Amino acid sequence: MPMSAEKKMVEAITPMDVDFAQWYTDVCKKADLVDYSSVRGCMIIRPYGYAIWENIQKILDARFKATGHENVYMPLFIPESLLNKEKEHVQGFAPEVAWVTHGGDEKLTERLCVRPTSETLFCEHYANIIRSYRDLPKLYNQWCSVVRWEKTTRPFLRSREFLWQEGHTMHATAEDAIEETLRMLDIYADFHENDLAIPVIKGRKTESDKFAGAVATYAIEALMHDGKSLQAGTSHYFGDGFARAFGIQYTDRENKLVYPHQTSWGVSTRMIGGIIMTHGDNDGLVLPPAVAPIQIVVIPIAQHKEGVLEAARSLAAKLGEHFRVKLDDSDYTPGWKFAEYEMKGVPLRIEIGPRDIEAGQFVAVTRHNREKIVAPISEAVSVAAERLKAVRDGLYEKALANRTAHTYTCTTIEEIKTALREHGDGFVRLMWCGDEACEDSIKEQTGVGSRCIPPEEEQEKISDVCICCGKPAKHMIYFAKAY
Repeated sequence: MPMSAEKKMVEAITPMDVDFAQWYTDVCKKADLVDYSSVRGCMIIRPYGYAIWENIQKILDARFKATGHENVYMPLFIPESLLNKEKEHVQGFAPEVAWVTHGGDEKLTERLCVRPTSETLFCEHYANIIRSYRDLPKLYNQWCSVVRWEKTTRPFLRSREFLWQEGHTMHATAEDAIEETLRMLDIYADFHENDLAIPVIKGRKTESDKFAGAVATYAIEALMHDGKSLQAGTSHYFGDGFARAFGIQYTDRENKLVYPHQTSWGVSTRMIGGIIMTHGDNDGLVLPPAVAPIQIVVIPIAQHKEGVLEAARSLAAKLGEHFRVKLDDSDYTPGWKFAEYEMKGVPLRIEIGPRDIEAGQFVAVTRHNREKIVAPISEAVSVAAERLKAVRDGLYEKALANRTAHTYTCTTIEEIKTALREHGDGFVRLMWCGDEACEDSIKEQTGVGSRCIPPEEEQEKISDVCICCGKPAKHMIYFAKAY
């Protein structure tokens, strides 16, 4: 193919230090993750983007099932009367709810809400099936889409319809439910750190920031490349509030009628946004191997020469028994292919040409740092496994170094302002009295809001007093600007 015909050369991406938001949009589009829809605020997830979600889904679904959870599917619509049963919950979601008012030409006698989340549907069902302590626990999860009528949207991070999983469980006691809440938070944290190579901070949300209707909300927070925090997953303990509102009771071992305790927990396609903003660079996407649709791309060099394609195919087939592999034997130039797969964030590129074949070797290049090594074809599988592990470890270390460099321990409001001004956005660790007025004042004065309160074993005493009011401090807490 003549060069003039190679129209689809990899386009330039806006550098992240010039315009981070534009850089993010460029990567989403040019790496073929999404396209825009005629439905404002909704996105089309393209095959490559959806394949990332499928890999996420596969790993997490196995983790859920290993801890005793079963998948179910609830209706898309919630009657208004059902939604209104838990007042605090509905008030929290009211501004974002989309309503169905007509079925065909007929006006509905009762409006139907398009699910923003499914607590009320699960509660209705649990009220019908939970009768005895023998029926507990109920460990259900569903993979679905939800709709929230967001005013401002951005691919993966915030859209009016998005994909997620939502676990909803019922337990005999508060202790069991709290244990479940924290177990699922740990699963999310482990998945982010080990599979997505994203370091996270675990902790409890403040009262003002917890989920509507929850007794306590726990979250994992990740620091993005631009110094903003992303809430990457949440786990909620509801107590028996929903059970009381929906009349869910069971007969316990003493033959008494009591209310069960409930949890819910979820992660969404927002995680893909987190991957982009944690690991991406000015050449495009950089994917952790665990969720990369293509883990290894094999590129033949001088493929018109005798034996090159055969050798490349043989190598790709050998690797394909262990990894997700693509052989690109198209007639684009090797340079074009290099740029294309860098844009798509493929963790490992393997090149093989006439000289390599002669020497019984191949060239392996890792995406995150462009490190190039030469290795024997006979050791291709073990070398590829080692290189992919090096990608995961390298990505995690880089992300952790970025978080460490942009985490500031402050004891005064002025220190917060100085740190942000001199070193850029990031996590701010500070002491807080627990008063919402101080939480609001800190945000008003500095621009950073509360993210989470780390658990007791991770609490540090930075000082004795609240950074805002000077009264005795109750918690060390993380603040940051957030997506």
